[in-house]
Amino acid sequence: MSAAGTTRPTGGERHRAAMETARTAPATHVPRLVDRGEIRRQVHGTSIFGRLNTRLAIAITRAVGTMWAAYAFLLIALISFPQAMQAFLQGDTVTGGQWLSQSFLQLVLLPIIIVGQNVISAAQDARAEADHETLTALHAINVRELEILEGQQRVLELLRSGDA
Repeated sequence: MSAAGTTRPTGGERHRAAMETARTAPATHVPRLVDRGEIRRQVHGTSIFGRLNTRLAIAITRAVGTMWAAYAFLLIALISFPQAMQAFLQGDTVTGGQWLSQSFLQLVLLPIIIVGQNVISAAQDARAEADHETLTALHAINVRELEILEGQQRVLELLRSGDA
């Protein structure tokens, strides 16, 4: 509820309303670029705790999501590798499996996956910005074409009314 006692429309409701406006009055539609900041505010909110949670999550993700973190985690995992191998060679396959799963796969692959996701995200952001520029230009062209067509329609109506 807002201060005035009304509820704010959800993202889905805003989207449906914007789509309806785009369909019924396309000339009035204005393309918009959705940036990371807007999404962060939607996910965690704008309160002090929401902003703190967002900043903390981003800081941790940036720190862990580097190849340097992957190398550090690999070194940490290798510390327990001799013990795991010794246990494995003595017939304790559970310890070897646990080392592989817990120490290596989870610890080392986590930062590598984050790095990959960051690369993919940066590429998606660049494509979205390029698409936004193109769509904005196409929108401006379409609005101009609609104005020309409406002008032609007025001229045709004037010509028809003069013929009658």
